[in-house]
Amino acid sequence: MADEPTGASFRRRLDYQPIHQRPALKLPGNARVAVWTIVNVENWQPMRPMPRTVLPPPMGQPMLPDLPNWAWHEYGMRVGFWRFLHVLSSRGLKATFAVNGSCCDLYPQACQAALDAGWDFMGHGFVQQPMHRTDDQKAAIAETIAAITKFTGRPPRGWESPGLTETDETLDLLAECGIEYVADWVLDDQPLTLRTRTGGIVSVPYTVEVNDVVMTAIQQAPADEILRRGCDQFDRLYQEGRDIPRVMAISIHPYLTGVPHRIKYLEALYDYILGHDGVMMWTGAEILDWYKTQAKGG
Repeated sequence: MADEPTGASFRRRLDYQPIHQRPALKLPGNARVAVWTIVNVENWQPMRPMPRTVLPPPMGQPMLPDLPNWAWHEYGMRVGFWRFLHVLSSRGLKATFAVNGSCCDLYPQACQAALDAGWDFMGHGFVQQPMHRTDDQKAAIAETIAAITKFTGRPPRGWESPGLTETDETLDLLAECGIEYVADWVLDDQPLTLRTRTGGIVSVPYTVEVNDVVMTAIQQAPADEILRRGCDQFDRLYQEGRDIPRVMAISIHPYLTGVPHRIKYLEALYDYILGHDGVMMWTGAEILDWYKTQAKGG
């Protein structure tokens, strides 16, 4: 793969296989849908351009440090995250915690709360910047894994790249560092195995649709969009899951859905989903373990 043109390795990671023409998967109890929640916690660095902005720069001239947009994100860690924790714990739900490795030192109380709640820690880069702009990807991956391991006592099994960014070598480096599943490959409703130079790594279905960065920060949809779109997404997957089980992801960020005027719609979405039988409310690691068992014929 190293000698291929840039980007060519992506297609060689997996075969094209329509969802109805692959070996059957079966969820426990003949459930139809496995739903997982990804809570994204990130280190936005004040002296760098912000990953997202809510206010344009005055007179169109970007200025650093960017206090208003940095503070917009920081509100999520000071307040919004704790709303997420309450919404999930009060319903007996666990999230997958996509966390920048440096956040273990920056936001230790939030990371400890996630650990105490039994959330599945997933690497999300060391700081919030694209993998393409990371000088040494292997070192950044290793540093992220080391930080999470030190904090939790065990290495993360999963990885979500900042902004879902990957270069040709990212997947190989992740596999070599012991990562078992990734959330970057938003191309299916079921897990699948991607090829790396050291063996397979599992893609667990993620989302750029039921994702508040897209809905709120990019599309600027109304506050209730996560409920409307989330219910519509779930309804179709639940219908189709009667014959072929599906995976649904809900991706949320404390500074977006964790604000006062949006949080009730997240609560309503969970209550709607929990009102259905045949639904597994899982973490990414639980989906990984289920898929591995199925792949072995279990």
